[in-house]
Amino acid sequence: MQKNWISLGLMSGTSGDGVDASIIETNGIDQYHLIKDKYYEYDTNIYKDIHSLKEKIHKNEHLEIYKNEMNNLERKISIFHAKIIKTLNVTDETLIGFHGQTIYHNPKEKISKQLGNGKLLNQLTNKNVVFDFRSNDILNGGQGAPLTPIFHHLVCIQNKINLPVCFLNIGGIANITIIKDRNNLSELYSRDIGPGNCLIDSWVRKNSNKKFDIDGNLAEIGTRNEIIFEQAQELYMHRSNKQKLSYDTNDFDVSFVRGLSLEDGVTTLTDFTACIIGDELSLALKNSKEKIKNILLCGGGRKNKFLIKKIKENLSSSINLELIDKYKIDGDFIESQAFAFLAVRSVMKLPISFPNTTGCRKPSYGGKIIRN
Repeated sequence: MQKNWISLGLMSGTSGDGVDASIIETNGIDQYHLIKDKYYEYDTNIYKDIHSLKEKIHKNEHLEIYKNEMNNLERKISIFHAKIIKTLNVTDETLIGFHGQTIYHNPKEKISKQLGNGKLLNQLTNKNVVFDFRSNDILNGGQGAPLTPIFHHLVCIQNKINLPVCFLNIGGIANITIIKDRNNLSELYSRDIGPGNCLIDSWVRKNSNKKFDIDGNLAEIGTRNEIIFEQAQELYMHRSNKQKLSYDTNDFDVSFVRGLSLEDGVTTLTDFTACIIGDELSLALKNSKEKIKNILLCGGGRKNKFLIKKIKENLSSSINLELIDKYKIDGDFIESQAFAFLAVRSVMKLPISFPNTTGCRKPSYGGKIIRN
């Protein structure tokens, strides 16, 4: 008889604004039941420290230069997560899937650095903690991302979603998962396809007191700068890192819209982002043997109405974009639920990534486990 686990997934995405927490019950294979989703906003100091540090760290050497700042912030982040766990009042047996805050991701250098001390979290909560989910995949030749495809697959099985289907997750980075077969995990295909919210959020943060463009309202009133937009497209088409399967938010920067007003900058960046997502998504669907017409939207970017409208304009009219929320699944919490699921698979010594999802040489096992 298969054992069911209670697992709490804690995910802090590239927006760095807070932590998504999800408690699920799962057998780690083909069943899960959602118990609770809740969002916890970082206090202002942690939020500012995350973005200040991310702007300083652009290469491997910076991890050593800013080591003290990273250690201090990691401690604050770990304590913040411990408070969440205590607030949720989970049982002693609950497993913790602790993603941490990505500060630098460069698979070419075999590095994906998340701020989050699993040992400290274990000491503060007396819970079994799984963390550092990406390193093993990278050691096996993978990109360390995306890691959610196996959970996307489970979501399809559980909710009887018709296949083939493509998940489009718009977080800081946009990524896709193509699911063709209910039974064969090796048929999963996934990759990052470009910027998601990162350019838009960065511009808004630097030019206003807001954290992001709520509902795409700023983009709606701005005007696209045609010259800058066309130059940016041309440069992107001829970029040197075309073959990358996963991106860091620092792979993209907003300097090319410098000098524009807040609104015009947002509009130009949103159109640019939508154009990349539309082109890359179209190419992935075209290269798939199966005819895929349904795209399921998840992640915070799905709420940006202007961005979604522009993505649709860059896709064939035969493609159907719909919110994952249609299936009574909150699209804000897919990743936190996924890391709860991945934590269980890690303890069960089951793979969490596959050659067609991250580029790893063989199915790769999960995070580091700190037990009581």
